[in-house]
Amino acid sequence: MDKRILIVEDEQKIARFLEMELRHEGFAAAKEENGLKALDRIVQEEYDLILLDIMLPGMDGITICRRVRKLGLSVPIIMLTAKDSIEDKVQGLDIGADDYVTKPFAMQELLARIRVALRKRQADTGKTLRQEIVCGAIRIYPELYQVQVDGTSIELTRKEYELLFYLVSNRNHVMSREQILQSVWGYDYLGDTNVVDVYIRYLRTKIDNPFGYKHLQTVRGVGYVIKDE
Repeated sequence: MDKRILIVEDEQKIARFLEMELRHEGFAAAKEENGLKALDRIVQEEYDLILLDIMLPGMDGITICRRVRKLGLSVPIIMLTAKDSIEDKVQGLDIGADDYVTKPFAMQELLARIRVALRKRQADTGKTLRQEIVCGAIRIYPELYQVQVDGTSIELTRKEYELLFYLVSNRNHVMSREQILQSVWGYDYLGDTNVVDVYIRYLRTKIDNPFGYKHLQTVRGVGYVIKDE
């Protein structure tokens, strides 16, 4: 059965172009230009991936993404926008988007990112998670999507959690920024490795600094490592 993709885009030329290209690649593509109607369709219908513009009539893409995640829907979301600052990317990823593509974009790159998001979802769906993972004072409960430090529950965004999980899974091994981007974000972030630095800083303010720990360590010129000592 063809993978179903919903294109949420109010620029008709772009929406039509995406629809034709996706169908040519074997996807079942549908499109919606109104944000409110798009949210209703995402909730009521079943899609394998959402291509979501930010500037939309009715309801903006950021709000749509936030509401979809609050409802517990795990459908992959790729944001489409002309905004390309690190702050905009971080905001989109923080609210639960799986990827962030800036306009104008090459169709082949977008298709590659779509395939990565779909593969990642399939892998996550079939993954058998352990009950508890311990690293120093950190305890991760994958089935519950929870993290504790010294018994205190820590609230993490989706990407913060995925980054922490990846580093803990590779504890005591130095991981380069490129390795982290490829594994956590699922693609080559086109040289924007400073987004890793941003998220490392976020994690430190939540799992290290308040408790006096230094789990997360920087290896200058290489990347980051999490220690279980």
